[in-house]
Amino acid sequence: MPDIDAHSELLRLRKSIDNIDAALTHILAERFKCTQKVGALKAEHGLPAADPSREAWQIARLRELATESELAPGFAEKWFSFVVTEVLHHHARIARRE
Repeated sequence: MPDIDAHSELLRLRKSIDNIDAALTHILAERFKCTQKVGALKAEHGLPAADPSREAWQIARLRELATESELAPGFAEKWFSFVVTEVLHHHARIARRE
């Protein structure tokens, strides 16, 4: 059986993780609200959903930030690619409605 101090520390760390997960969820929700507006603007003006040069710039930027933050740059890129894929699906749905 773990000692009391280890158990207390585990609970404290898990509470912090839960708080971070909640914050990430709220931040992602705000990000998607913004990208929905971008999608509507692009659809309204006949602009393409994807912007490969912006995406490449963002990937390079996020890889650098990840390195500075001691996060694996490959993980940051995978996360961003996942989000962009979802954003492009949203943009396609928005364009079909317009």
